[in-house]
Amino acid sequence: MEPIRCSWCSASDLYKKYHDEEWGVPVYDDASLFEFLMLETFQAGLSWITILNKRENFRNAFDHFDYKKIANYTEDKIASLLDDTGIIRNKLKIRSAVTNAQAFIKVQEEFGSFSEYIWKFTNGKPILNNPKTSKDVPATTPLSDEISKDLKKRGFKFVGSTVIYAHMQATGMVNDHIEDCWKKGK
Repeated sequence: MEPIRCSWCSASDLYKKYHDEEWGVPVYDDASLFEFLMLETFQAGLSWITILNKRENFRNAFDHFDYKKIANYTEDKIASLLDDTGIIRNKLKIRSAVTNAQAFIKVQEEFGSFSEYIWKFTNGKPILNNPKTSKDVPATTPLSDEISKDLKKRGFKFVGSTVIYAHMQATGMVNDHIEDCWKKGK
């Protein structure tokens, strides 16, 4: 028998796997935090399943999300990414990946790690929400507004409040599993 899950992930096995293994699980390592941030910025205006379907292509195209390499991408590398049909070929988003990698490194230099920086907004612990249904899950919160504003001040691009709230959910800063979901409280 299939376990009860949040309704948004029922459309595909890939979505279910992501929901069951990653979504809402606290992430504290910088490499994974950058991967999710990058994927969320590319997701802006698109569905998450589109990004999940292209995740391996993104991983290969963007040097396994190595922010140190991405921060140093040349115009030739950017041009090759714009020709890569396996990823989202949006010029502004591709350029923002480079800008965000550079800003990410600056945050690491200032705080010791990006994890230290981002998790300070929740005092290092996940926020456990109690939505009854997926309709009760917000797209933004005052906290995602605050983080978005701070990231923009630090030079990050494509980090609006909706993107940041999705990042918070993906990295377990917020647990928004619905009341009946088997992952609730895990």
